[in-house]
Amino acid sequence: MLAKTGDTWEAGTVETRRFLFGLSITASLVFAAFSSTTPATADDDSTRKPKDDGYRGIWFTLGQFSDAPYGKGSWKSYWDYGDKNPGGCGTYTAKHVPIAIYAPEAKKTFFCYGGSKEGKRYLYNMISYYDHQTDRVPRPTIIHDKKGVDDPHDNSTLTIDPGGHIWVYVAGRARSRPGFVYRSVEPYDIERFELVSSGEFCYPQPYAVAGVGIVELFTKYTNGRELYCNLRKPDGSRGEDRKLAGMEGQYQTSFQRGHRIITAFNRHPGHAPDRRTDLYYLQTQDMGKTWQTIDGTTISPPLVDPKNPALVKAYSNDQRLVYLNSITLDGEGNPVILVVTSSDHRPGPQGDPRTWEVLHHKGGKWHVHQVTTSTHNYDTGPIWVEADGTWRIVGPTERGPQGWGLGGEVAVWTSGDQGKTWTKVRDVTRDSPRNHSYVRKVFGAEPDSPFAMLWADGHADKLSVSRLYFANRDGTKVRRLPYDMQDEFATPETVEVPD
Repeated sequence: MLAKTGDTWEAGTVETRRFLFGLSITASLVFAAFSSTTPATADDDSTRKPKDDGYRGIWFTLGQFSDAPYGKGSWKSYWDYGDKNPGGCGTYTAKHVPIAIYAPEAKKTFFCYGGSKEGKRYLYNMISYYDHQTDRVPRPTIIHDKKGVDDPHDNSTLTIDPGGHIWVYVAGRARSRPGFVYRSVEPYDIERFELVSSGEFCYPQPYAVAGVGIVELFTKYTNGRELYCNLRKPDGSRGEDRKLAGMEGQYQTSFQRGHRIITAFNRHPGHAPDRRTDLYYLQTQDMGKTWQTIDGTTISPPLVDPKNPALVKAYSNDQRLVYLNSITLDGEGNPVILVVTSSDHRPGPQGDPRTWEVLHHKGGKWHVHQVTTSTHNYDTGPIWVEADGTWRIVGPTERGPQGWGLGGEVAVWTSGDQGKTWTKVRDVTRDSPRNHSYVRKVFGAEPDSPFAMLWADGHADKLSVSRLYFANRDGTKVRRLPYDMQDEFATPETVEVPD
């Protein structure tokens, strides 16, 4: 049922796709229970983690196709436009934040990603770093192996505490697979990790704050996808999980500046994430003890009524879906939120226009500005507000080789008037064999850093290899991480950038 074509494996028929999806679900259920990492050898200690011999991203498909026609008189079926969210998912999802952090003390960018065992549909939770002094990367570390899970919803996030210890949060999935929290034994080191805890959490978003601990934002499937927060103290202990929002389900993305942590989230009417809509904003400056709206009003969690003071824009009034991308703060401390909006959760032209929109709070109100359009709901990229006032977005906004599939070709967009108007300043990729997807920000990256963002590629219509890339913020220098490694260290390959 699988045919080798070049460096890809095809699952070409509807029946084969369904069969493979069934296998993946079965594997997840059978093997995903509370598993441990690969055991250490007899002459090693239990905290030392195994290495892989290359940077191989996980390829994934949700298997969510539909046989229904697109509309009256249309001969196209949803199958013609592929799965809802397939392709290279090593840097998946936008709700896993942060996945990369620059540590100036070590002059290294640490990053985690969803790897694959021997390039197969088998998830390895990976961590590695780029050494800015030597321009090299080590063999990546397998921090966790869930023993057969192939789902990048179980990808990891990380934070670095003031002592330099790296905390890795391996996500769980729904209420069937737990999450795991690891802490590096030594500062700025990826060789040895100790398991701190395990439990129910999905889409983890941890933020270390000096002298206080780690603010943990995450999701539980308690009544749909509901938002929670907690505080992990420096000794690793934590209190009871506190529900932040329970409006039939939410997704969120977040950002940290000092003690201030901000979050933007949507809601899922009828507990259906395919109906995600509306946009909300909250912030905390006391490690999650209290939460405020943009005007400083303190709310009493959890939010349960969709009409509440945290509401930024009621997209449901316009029958628009909301896909979260990124959130940041401008130079004056005002929040800036990047989303993609759509009219249909399924791939294909039915949902057009897929509009990249920036929402900026300024002068006591939210301003909404359009950036561009693209071809898929899950096209994802970060936004920066730079010291000179330039606003910058980098993402797969251009049509890729798999036209209606996840991702596309990566481009850079900038604005000099606080997001009111946008100009595409350059293409970062062009004429690629596979779509590029899930461009992610490096937290704390210096303005001229060669490693300011990270993403993966992958064929959106069939099982393929998935390679990992990083680039500087203006997209003029792109590097590809080594898919296969012969030695302990390697220099990333330079990728030609379009003129």
